[in-house]
Amino acid sequence: MTAPARETAFDPGAAAARATDAILRDTLHGPHRGVVVDSPPGAGKSTLVVRAALELAAAGRPLMVIAQTNAQVDDLVVRLAEKNPELPVGRLHSSDADPYDKALDDLPNVRKSAKAADLAGLDVVLSTAAKWAHVKTDEPWRHAIVDEAYQMRSDALLAVAGLFERALFVGDPGQLDPFSIVGSEQWAGLSYDPSASAVTTLLAHNPELPQHRLPVSWRLPASAAPLVSDAFYPYTPFRSGTAAGDRRLTFAVASDGSAPDRVIDEAAASGWGLLELPARYTPRTDPEAVRALAAVVRRLLERGGAATSERSPDPAPLTADRIAVGTAHRDQAAAVRAALADLGITDVTVDTANRLQGREFDVTVVLHPLSGRPDATAFHLETGRLCVLTSRHRHACIVICRAGVSELLDDHPSTEPVQLGVTVKFPDGWEASHAVLARLREHRVGWRP
Repeated sequence: MTAPARETAFDPGAAAARATDAILRDTLHGPHRGVVVDSPPGAGKSTLVVRAALELAAAGRPLMVIAQTNAQVDDLVVRLAEKNPELPVGRLHSSDADPYDKALDDLPNVRKSAKAADLAGLDVVLSTAAKWAHVKTDEPWRHAIVDEAYQMRSDALLAVAGLFERALFVGDPGQLDPFSIVGSEQWAGLSYDPSASAVTTLLAHNPELPQHRLPVSWRLPASAAPLVSDAFYPYTPFRSGTAAGDRRLTFAVASDGSAPDRVIDEAAASGWGLLELPARYTPRTDPEAVRALAAVVRRLLERGGAATSERSPDPAPLTADRIAVGTAHRDQAAAVRAALADLGITDVTVDTANRLQGREFDVTVVLHPLSGRPDATAFHLETGRLCVLTSRHRHACIVICRAGVSELLDDHPSTEPVQLGVTVKFPDGWEASHAVLARLREHRVGWRP
């Protein structure tokens, strides 16, 4: 009788290295004109883009890099300069008054211009998709890297497709799309759907292209990765790069027994906390919920938090810049900022999911998109919104929500039509919301302010 095989322990570093090697092998030596990489939150997407750019440049293959926003472009330029200060890099920018981050002026290897001709011959040239769309060239670049490819609309890809021969497409299929999908039903399932992402359209016309995924999130702790993976990435699962106990969140000041302190302690111990307010229909800027968000942030700072992780054996203070508040709407974010300002707190990041995606904090405090609502609209059920809000943290996520959301979801079951020919890259928002709520209820603290 053969003894059962012993399961080998998962080595996140080795798994990530194997995936990266395969991606770079296909990019540099593969026969295909395109390579697609799916990346979960915090998997090192930007690190991969920078490494691929450096290896292509080292191989004597000048390339263009396409990102979706100026902030993304500037971040990649800085990262490239840090990795190789001798590499000639071009920053192609617009003719606006303030077209790029002035920090680039301190980088001697970076040449900046609003004209592509001024940057000819450089190893790497970076710009936004919108700027590249106005560039004309007689000789296309041999290679391109498209960063945040799921945030790029297919018509934007069409506008730049003639500028390069081969491309690496890297993106997070779980993040929010940067464009409206209202009124796009007439195009659904068609290979030329102008509202589809660049990756969706690319694969519809080129299904044979190699598709890879980064298997490890280095941001999300072991307490968060399983839920985020199961709820939002069932088709491209991933694991945390850390194990339980690798990260700890402690406080110098003991709990005062209040609901904000109790939910903070729950989140510090388990990674998740749900501060549940009484069920009630409220205006979008629910005053009680806003005060609850501000109260939790204030106690996080007052209690002298310290975060210990694999990055350093010494505890790092939980300062205001390492905390973020996430909301679904801009007016909610503005109300929270005002409430924090009244408490003398100004350095905490408060923004919508759209503006927080791609960013990382030690602790996040989130207003649930369906809290206090009488209905569950397509906007509030959009999978990417809840995914972004619950995947920005390295240590703990605290959700503020009114009771009754589960019943609200049951009263508004998902009725999205089945669309033939549409490749499913993420789960239904209704199912994902139920899955997240089920987990959060295990860490519930009730509060009647």
